[in-house]
Amino acid sequence: MPVVKCALCGYENTEGETICANCGSHLVAPSPPAAETKRLDPAALGIQVPNWGTARLGQERKLLLHIRGHTRPLVVSISDQLVLGRFDAETQQAPDVALDEYGAQELGVSRRHAAILVEDNALKVMDLGSANSTYMNGQKLIAHQARILRDGDELRLGRLVMRVNFV
Repeated sequence: MPVVKCALCGYENTEGETICANCGSHLVAPSPPAAETKRLDPAALGIQVPNWGTARLGQERKLLLHIRGHTRPLVVSISDQLVLGRFDAETQQAPDVALDEYGAQELGVSRRHAAILVEDNALKVMDLGSANSTYMNGQKLIAHQARILRDGDELRLGRLVMRVNFV
């Protein structure tokens, strides 16, 4: 049977008593055990919280573009924005990352197909309104809407497929 110990004399009183049966002093009810601090799970509450995890760039600020069908990755230093596409013979303009040597034209890559952006040291990818769309991990991107890009994600520009790794 639970007891309440008198703070003054130490007598063990029956729980529920308010006055010590031994000395007559007021008994102080024991405080309930401290409640455990629980972390709320935002996902359980339906709140979307960005998981930056592997979306952060490495110190070298380089990307390895592993293009399907090719053994050597294309190493690209990243600034605030990189445009992926192919050379435009009419205007003599090239994107930041020209994919011509990987069969870009035959595979449906637009001249200015997609951009990789740096925001808060995290990477995002955005389709630039390309003719044959950009896909990330099999999901079609909505043109001009940036999506978080993570280390190891697969990008498809038209039919040109690449895996992106951060260095």
